[in-house]
Amino acid sequence: MINKRVDLTSVQIEHLKTLVSGAVSTNETVLDQHGRDESAIPPVRPSAVVMPHSTDEVSNVLKYCNAEKIPVVAFGAGSSLEGHVLPLFGGISLDLTQMNKIIEIRPDDLLVRLEPGVHRVALNEKLAGHGLFFSVDPGADATLGGMASTGAAGTTTVRYGSMRDNVLAITAVMADGTVIRTGRETRKLSAGYDLTRLLIGSEGTLAVITELTLRVFGIPEKMAAAIVRFPTLADGVSAATAIVRSGISIARCEFLDAKCIKNVNAHDDLNLSEMPTLFFEFHGSPQGVAEDAQSVKEIVEEFDGSDFEWTTDEGARRKLWQARHNAYWAGIAAHPGKRAVSTDAAVPLSKLSDAVQTAEQILSKHPYPFSILGHVADANFHCFIVTDPTKPEELEDVRHITHEITMKMIEMGGTCTGEHGIGSGKIQALIEETGAPAVNIMRLIKQTLDPNNILNPGKVFN
Repeated sequence: MINKRVDLTSVQIEHLKTLVSGAVSTNETVLDQHGRDESAIPPVRPSAVVMPHSTDEVSNVLKYCNAEKIPVVAFGAGSSLEGHVLPLFGGISLDLTQMNKIIEIRPDDLLVRLEPGVHRVALNEKLAGHGLFFSVDPGADATLGGMASTGAAGTTTVRYGSMRDNVLAITAVMADGTVIRTGRETRKLSAGYDLTRLLIGSEGTLAVITELTLRVFGIPEKMAAAIVRFPTLADGVSAATAIVRSGISIARCEFLDAKCIKNVNAHDDLNLSEMPTLFFEFHGSPQGVAEDAQSVKEIVEEFDGSDFEWTTDEGARRKLWQARHNAYWAGIAAHPGKRAVSTDAAVPLSKLSDAVQTAEQILSKHPYPFSILGHVADANFHCFIVTDPTKPEELEDVRHITHEITMKMIEMGGTCTGEHGIGSGKIQALIEETGAPAVNIMRLIKQTLDPNNILNPGKVFN
């Protein structure tokens, strides 16, 4: 059982080189790149970075590492926000970015098969030539393997679902090198335990994903974007809740507070009014899109929404949503030299307005710059909190603040994470949310599938 740092010997590194056709690197720059993600958690270097090119090579690496009790942390784009890819106990970072083939696109079946290193944007560029798109959009240009491992969601979840809804089948390598295939290329499946969804969101602690079969969708005939401002954060969140309850088929509904708007204005050269703002997107026929936009306009006016604007111009729509996706980077750019903690919580829809107000009240008691944004149509929101990386005590203080917010969300019947995952940052929150007996069941599954604890140790639970 791994419970302390493991540094590889020169003999182990040389043997790993015989197992893969890609590189095995101990270069300090490469180690640094694989020792951090986008969280504010301090970086940790692996002993080596191993770059396989196939499922067989991954199998060989895991078989060897299991025998040698070497920790293995799968790595994609490094865009995770809860320390998922940090090699807390050393060992190797298994970089899957060289496994980046789109194996086949099957338009008639509305599915695509691909390797885990394929990036989301590259996939959609390829799919567009077939009139298709992959719907899960976390904002970052993450790899599909990483998105599956963390159970990613994003701006389009309200209409199209998360990774759990859109992964049909998986090829994965277990800790001992065994290769398994879960799921089928069908929309329905009732055969046996759902191993596919067990692996989705398991954060690389149960297996390494080496192939995915994904649902895709036809590109809508018409897409339109809309924007509306509100006097307060609560008004905007209440309006979003009312729109979801009305049954209007919105594709995206995002909320940005005034601080977010100020940051994206500066970052993306926009001139939006610095007020709490809702962004919408509608998909469908030209008539259906127009009707949905009109219905939303009528609802937001009941909540003091003003300056409602909508457009079907593709350039304007893309610019608006690119600004939303850049909100994280805009916040970083507004505070040079700083890092950010991006929290993630979700609550029952009826509690969303109270949840956002509670988070704002807690954050306002402290000196750290913050902003609030999120996928309010599915009651999932984020708090962006700025810290100084040269002052470790600030990060510890912010962790206490985010834990307080998280506990309040759990008390409301919510979850400590709707899409970021547990990583190493929310282990205690998982126990509070599910209870110790449920976490013990998770531990038993982990011990059965990975008895030597080589797969991403120190994540999800201790």
